Amino acid sequence: MPLVHLTDATFDQEVMKSDLPVIVDFWAAWCGPCRMIAPVFEELSGDYAGRLKFGKVDVDANPATAGQYGIRSIPSLLVFKNGRVVDTIVGAVPKAALAQKIDAALAK
Repeated sequence: MPLVHLTDATFDQEVMKSDLPVIVDFWAAWCGPCRMIAPVFEELSGDYAGRLKFGKVDVDANPATAGQYGIRSIPSLLVFKNGRVVDTIVGAVPKAALAQKIDAALAK
């Protein structure tokens, strides 16, 4: 499943009403750690295809959504299940650590 580029306008439909759990990467083009984690995030989207939806929110272009979830540091990854945040990951973490957090969130 390809990455979904989310906006303030599409967030509710794509994330809150999703049948699948969703992990959302809050990022910005100028953020070095965001660029570091992007290929890992994309790779994991293939690994978890059909079990988890992967979305990205550019915080500069979509400040309302970032503000709604209190995003102060990027990259921030939020895992949503049934419209609720069940886990938060802040910073550029290694692929294995990210996969471990995703597995734990999916098991909740």
